[in-house]
Amino acid sequence: MLLIAGLGNPGPRYAQNRHNIGFMAVDEIFRRHSFSKWQKKFQAEIADGTIDGEKVLLIKPQTFMNLSGQSIGEAMRFYKLQLADLVVIYDELDLPAGKLRIKTGGGSGGHNGIKSTDAHLQGLLGSKDYRRIRLGIGHPGAKELVHNHVLGDFAKADQQWLDPLIGAISDNAVLLAQGQDNSFMNKIALAMGEGNNRPNAGAKTPDAAPKAAPKAQSHIRQARPTSSKPNIPESGPMADMLKKLFGKKD
Repeated sequence: MLLIAGLGNPGPRYAQNRHNIGFMAVDEIFRRHSFSKWQKKFQAEIADGTIDGEKVLLIKPQTFMNLSGQSIGEAMRFYKLQLADLVVIYDELDLPAGKLRIKTGGGSGGHNGIKSTDAHLQGLLGSKDYRRIRLGIGHPGAKELVHNHVLGDFAKADQQWLDPLIGAISDNAVLLAQGQDNSFMNKIALAMGEGNNRPNAGAKTPDAAPKAAPKAQSHIRQARPTSSKPNIPESGPMADMLKKLFGKKD
């Protein structure tokens, strides 16, 4: 069984916060696939079901972000799951808005929900090498703005990338259950149009740079002969006159 944990803060006050994008992703998986009703267990909301035949348990810790590991640890212990059975979805300041990255293990990057989860799983299983899906929410640009940015609601303009992102995560969640992380990332990138955002994407590369157009010439210059040697007739009166003018060369 795969346990997919979305991180966030409980209650309507935080529902649309950037910090709650993990909850949003899990809610979308719940809506698009076959799951039981949400239940309260492990200090969390949980729902079990299947995605394309793969058994999945969704969990949204209700302990507030900084204690997320308590809920996740309890569920892991109860179901006797291993680190390979866990995927945690959360917000990432250091990724541009709309970008997704998945990795196994690593540091918390200062994310308190991940710090808590790391600590509980290190104590439970002796390691913190579980899979992490980081969803970029962008950085406000200054450290003193981070708190309000993270706990602020998504703007209307953010829906242009937010809805497609969480929709693509849900549509391809079966790849997570099958352990196909690279395929999952590729599917998300395609869904978000990342392949079309490269410089000059789709443009044909010319075989050679086009030749520069010749410089414009004045009508006087155009009338001048291009050959440095005058065209002298070989015979006749004109030939005699021109030979006297230019001189005859041996």
